[in-house]
Amino acid sequence: MNPIKLLTILHVALGTIALVAGTAVLFVKKGDKTHRKLGNIFSYSMQLAGFTALILAIIHPNIFLFIVGIFSIYLVGTGNRHIYLKLKGDVKAKPHWLDWSLTILMLVSGIIFIGYGGYLIAKGASFAIVLLLFGLIGLSGVRQDFKYYRGLEKDRMYWLRIHIARMTGGYIAGSTAFLVNNIKHLPALHGFIYWLFPTLLIVPLMIKWLRKYTPQKEN
Repeated sequence: MNPIKLLTILHVALGTIALVAGTAVLFVKKGDKTHRKLGNIFSYSMQLAGFTALILAIIHPNIFLFIVGIFSIYLVGTGNRHIYLKLKGDVKAKPHWLDWSLTILMLVSGIIFIGYGGYLIAKGASFAIVLLLFGLIGLSGVRQDFKYYRGLEKDRMYWLRIHIARMTGGYIAGSTAFLVNNIKHLPALHGFIYWLFPTLLIVPLMIKWLRKYTPQKEN
């Protein structure tokens, strides 16, 4: 079998597993054994799907695959790493080279997304909105990382909120990939709607979950 075709099949299979496991995680009790098992399946399959997406995007240049690959690796990777750092110590646990690598990856990618988005705006391309949005989201995550790694975040539940936000973000990336890849089978709407729909649908739910672990300011 053609290696590219085999890699494509592997990418689709991993993405499907991640999407199914991620959807199941949304409905199980958080923190229990089932949640951890499904979370691990989602995490490993999503990151591997991200790596295969990057390889495919390099072989056959595809900005869609590139964005999905970057965000899958960064969001799920850092979501797991924040849990790891917490288990290794306290909120001031020192980051490793892997943590910095993931953050630098998103920093460079975010700058590229925003720069290329600005270029497309000048060309009148509506896809620029997607690039700008995801670029800003990525750089926002980088800012959070630097604050955490420098020990400037004093909230002891910060690591859990970041875990929830990043893993949910990875699920959004996978859901977006699924919709865009199957757009020809969906109602005829403007392309960027399918790019943004999972974000607009799931982010409000994520905010609701995060509020549970957000310290309340005293009046």
